[in-house]
Amino acid sequence: MNQINVILGAIIVVLISIVMIGCSKKNTPSQSEDGEESGAELALNETYDRVRNGARLILTYDAQDNSFKGTVENTTNEALKQVRVEVHLSNGKELGPTTPGDLAPGEKREILLAATSTNFDGWTAHPEVGESEHSHEGEGGEHGKEGEGEHGRGEEGGEHGREGESEHN
Repeated sequence: MNQINVILGAIIVVLISIVMIGCSKKNTPSQSEDGEESGAELALNETYDRVRNGARLILTYDAQDNSFKGTVENTTNEALKQVRVEVHLSNGKELGPTTPGDLAPGEKREILLAATSTNFDGWTAHPEVGESEHSHEGEGGEHGKEGEGEHGRGEEGGEHGREGESEHN
């Protein structure tokens, strides 16, 4: 009987440990297979400063201009192809992507994404590198042309946003 109690006690300790680890991971940003962050929403006064796929993005929200401003920089020793930036707002809208462009090693480029709506209180962003994440050439890509968002240019009153924004499901 004592041996059964010891085994049951050990199982309970393991289960509690698993639950505690699972709960603590919910508060940290996670990444999907394509590297997009989830759960890393920033307040309007916070700065995004992270490296992803060799591209360092530093971005802040400027409330006066209702826009996101910053830089994207190549932190590698090789050229980065098709670098672009997106911002996802807490209201489900997406800004960008910016026009894709190659970055030489150490090269830095200014970023400016204007928000056309003001009803958001949080945001997240990420740089994208290469065509592997999303195809931006021709039709059928996730984003289409710059400023159209993931689902193309919507019409007023439709389910999609306008001019640089789109509903994000």
